[in-house]
Amino acid sequence: MTAADSSDQQLAPARGPDPGVEPLGALREQLLATARELAAAAAGTGDAGATGVEDRLGPLLAAGGPVTLERPRRAEFGDYSTNAALVLGPALGAKPRELAESLGGALQERMSGSLARFEVAGPGFLNLFLADSWLTGALARVLAAGPGYGSGGVVAPERVLVEFVSSNPTGPMHVGHARNAAYGDALARMLAAYGHNVEREFYVNDAGAQIRRFGESVSAVARGEQPPEDGYHGDYVAELAESIPNAREGDPAEVGRVAVARMVQGTQHTLAAFRVENFDHWTYESELYEGHPNLVERTLAALAEAGHTYTSEGALWLRTTEFGDDKDRVLVRSSGEHTYFASDIAYHQSRRERGYERQIDIWGADHHGYLLRMKAAYAALGGDPDQLELLIMQLVHLLRGGERAQMSKRAGEFVTLEDLVREIGVDAARWYLLARSHDTTVDLDLDLAREQSAENPVYYVQYAHARIASIVAKAGPERLQEALAAAATPSAASLHPAERALIELLLAFPGELAEASERRAPHRLAAYVLELAQGFTAFYRDCRVLRAEPYELESLRIALSEAARTTIARCLGLLGVSAPEQM
Repeated sequence: MTAADSSDQQLAPARGPDPGVEPLGALREQLLATARELAAAAAGTGDAGATGVEDRLGPLLAAGGPVTLERPRRAEFGDYSTNAALVLGPALGAKPRELAESLGGALQERMSGSLARFEVAGPGFLNLFLADSWLTGALARVLAAGPGYGSGGVVAPERVLVEFVSSNPTGPMHVGHARNAAYGDALARMLAAYGHNVEREFYVNDAGAQIRRFGESVSAVARGEQPPEDGYHGDYVAELAESIPNAREGDPAEVGRVAVARMVQGTQHTLAAFRVENFDHWTYESELYEGHPNLVERTLAALAEAGHTYTSEGALWLRTTEFGDDKDRVLVRSSGEHTYFASDIAYHQSRRERGYERQIDIWGADHHGYLLRMKAAYAALGGDPDQLELLIMQLVHLLRGGERAQMSKRAGEFVTLEDLVREIGVDAARWYLLARSHDTTVDLDLDLAREQSAENPVYYVQYAHARIASIVAKAGPERLQEALAAAATPSAASLHPAERALIELLLAFPGELAEASERRAPHRLAAYVLELAQGFTAFYRDCRVLRAEPYELESLRIALSEAARTTIARCLGLLGVSAPEQM
């Protein structure tokens, strides 16, 4: 059932939650349905779907509206807290605290014994204390959902293109590209899990003067000379010079094309080793200039026909200031040479023609000045600028001993992705590059990343997964299946506080995946899975799992452990980090 469907359910008088909705979504449905009934009663209609009630309260009670259902920071404030009475009070002309009291009583009646008690706090918050039976029932629904638990929650799925990495083919991938790769890959994984139709693209800038200059650099080194002052340097240039036939005497443009092809192959290999290998498209800038008229010519013609270009001092300009840019931009220089901007506009037009509903570009930290002009050009093409998301990655600083790290630099002036992986491994590299928001600088502590202790978050999370895998292995497959079958029926047993806390953490996963996807924030998922691992560690410290008495309690705890394991593995998988069975 989609969230769009659930808004209709909220109008219905059904007493129980929809079994197709994840547990917290079902609880929210019950809360909103109860609020609608109270509103209808207050209006004297008795009909939750009456036009007047719906007109006033529909936006307030809609999916994604201002009514929240959240876990309080402190356990004494309940399992969940809602601001429903504060939101609805002004619309109903009711005092929020009195409305919260009425809402709590009506919700308790609706949920029968599943809501143990409630409290009204502060100006009108309603704190809910759920019965153990509700939590074990919620765990049963988590287990019943299987590997797909938490997936597909998006209300309006879109066909999304994520273009990322797109590193310059004239040099190896450095740590900045590594962050771009980890982020773009994790974002694409999350968006797909959330329910979008996602495609991945790598754009290769293989046209322009830089390719000839690259060829000139390789040829110079092949002849035993220094590359041109504005050329390319590093061990990789020497390796290309040795491996490309006729590099000494060949046409620089052709040598450059061959060198680019070798570099792209190396990039593909490096990315695959970094677990970034599922690109749907490798698109080349040179393809934009193929045929007659080619895509660049057709795009410029469309802009001219719409009246968005003009000629000045022999150059062709785009009126980007009409669409929010700070100045107009050159498309074709007076020499007749196309600018990179012209190619980029044509490239985005090609993606529009492919029918994507949303395009997400992930750019390096040096692209800030490009944002306004690209948005303006997209609008000039007739696109909706809001459907083009331009995300800027910030820099990565490598630290060792609290100071900037000094590492050997095979590429010349920068540390490559391969250097980084050789130093700390794929898992640690991906985790630390993802653990901070993409728009903040990362200080990657190489010493901590290699440490095998609870201080190292990626090691801590992986160790929690391995520990659960060991517990499950000791229980054996038959005992595991028996425990899962027993947990499919809500238990009447009393829960330990650590069991309650772990179940509530598991119930948070669908919301965390939704929030991380909508905010384009993989770091939120990293923070969540670390908290989940900590919750399991506290549970394991306080609650015996194997040989727990009575037998039904052992079954519950084995099933709970397995639910934690699969959710940890799911989160790590979305981040592109491995979930080891043993460590």
